[in-house]
Parts: sequence; C-alpha cells; structure tokens
Amino acid sequence: MTKTVLITGCSSGVGKSTARHFVAQGWNVVATMRTPHPELADERPERILVQPLDVSDPESIDIAIDAGIRRFGGLDAVVNNAGVTMVSIFEATPPDAARRIFETNLFGVMNVTRAALPKMRAQGGGTIVNVTSGVGFVAVPLLSLYVASKHAVEGLSESLSYELESQNIRIKLVEPGAIRTTNFSASGMALSQEAPVPQEYRAYFDHALQSMINYPFESTDEHAVVETIYRAANDPSLRLRYIVGPDIEEYARLRWSTSEEDYAAGMSRITGQVAWRAMAK
Repeated sequence: MTKTVLITGCSSGVGKSTARHFVAQGWNVVATMRTPHPELADERPERILVQPLDVSDPESIDIAIDAGIRRFGGLDAVVNNAGVTMVSIFEATPPDAARRIFETNLFGVMNVTRAALPKMRAQGGGTIVNVTSGVGFVAVPLLSLYVASKHAVEGLSESLSYELESQNIRIKLVEPGAIRTTNFSASGMALSQEAPVPQEYRAYFDHALQSMINYPFESTDEHAVVETIYRAANDPSLRLRYIVGPDIEEYARLRWSTSEEDYAAGMSRITGQVAWRAMAK
C-alpha cells in the first residue's frame, strides 16, 4: 500500500524539495504551506495534495490532516519542517518577536504533532520527523532565540521518543548544517528588522556577522538533507538523531567526544570569538 506523508513549510527550499523527493520514491504527499500555490500539485496531481496550513493555527492543521487522510486513506509520516529564524542581539529583541519564533519553531511542532498522533495511533503507528539544526545541540551568537527554540524541540523530541514507543510511533530528529543557498524567510527578515543593534554591541555584532558570512565549512548540500529526511522517515529503528553536513559533524564531535574545555575552545574558534577577544584587547 502506498504510504502518505504530510510535510510543513513546502513553499520553498528544503520543504518543497522534500515533497518532490517523497513523490519520486512512490509516496503520496500532503504538501502544506501558509499560502498555498498550485505548483507542486500541478506536477503530480494524483500524488500531491497542496493544503493551507499555519502551524500556529490548530484548526488549519486539523483540516489539512483530515483532507490528506480523505484523499489518500491514511497518514504514515509527518515532517515538521516549517521554521523561522532571526539575527539579533538578545538584549534588543522585542518579547513579541521572541514569542513568534517559539510559536512557529516549538509550539508549531507541538501543534502538528499533537494533531497527528491520534491518527497514527488509530492506524497502528507512524513516524514523525522533526527538522531542527545543528544549533539544536550547540549554540552560536546572534541566533539566541532560534537556538533556544531548536534546543527545545530537541528535548521535546527525545522525551516523546520514549513515550511514543509504546504506541509504535517513532520520533526522528534531522539536524542539518548551514545551507548557503537558503535565504531567510520574509517573516524571519522582518523579525530581524524589529531588533535594531544597540550602539554598545555594534562592533561585536559586525564582527560576529562577518564570521557567519566567512563560515569555515563547506555548505550543506540541500539534496543530502532531503535524502536524510527520507531515510529517517523510513528507518524502523529507535535511532533518534540524523546529522547531515560537514559543520554539524564537527559540532557533534566537539559536543559529544571532547572535554567541556575543548568544546568551548573549538566553538570559540568556529564562531569567531577567539578573533574577537584578540581584537578587543
């Protein structure tokens, strides 16, 4: 029987590519986005259903899930891909902007997962893939709220992986590295503009931003991320984490295979903190 996956954030980037990849591998896809357009559905109308879905709106989530089940007969996997980022100095970030990041990146994942679980349980099981980031288990400057939201999703996912094993539902974490071709979403850029840089932080902000631009790793291949998402969705094992990208491989090595001192030193080099300390003397 053909399997069905619901994917959030399919308007562009990894979400759209993931939808196409699942279809190419023989799956039915419920491709969701806040403002739907017919491009994906027009490509394979018999296999792709495009549905409006706002992860902060539980009603839209229920409608999309029910529409997918009516169309394809079941729900075997969910890929929580929708997310928003923000470049800012934490001290200058408005609380409302912080809440919006968590509303999408954390509570959005909770909302979609909560709605999907009864459907999966009723049919005997399923898989939920949460796309986070390498900064879900390490941290970098200027992305404090994004990092915090991704750390929260990692903790949520690990806890759920134990609970949902009892229901034959697997939780997977896909942790991609930086994809240089991926632009910030319009909402993410708008959020960044809500947090003007205080003069006291200007020199550090400019240095840290330049360090991000001069990132010392090759970019993560988008297709590799898509393939990893697909592999995770099809993996029947209890494996939780799937890292992808040369930067995340190094982050993982530092985080889990070295001392706390070596981890701090390594991340300081990567994020430009070592150079900043030398400049600031």
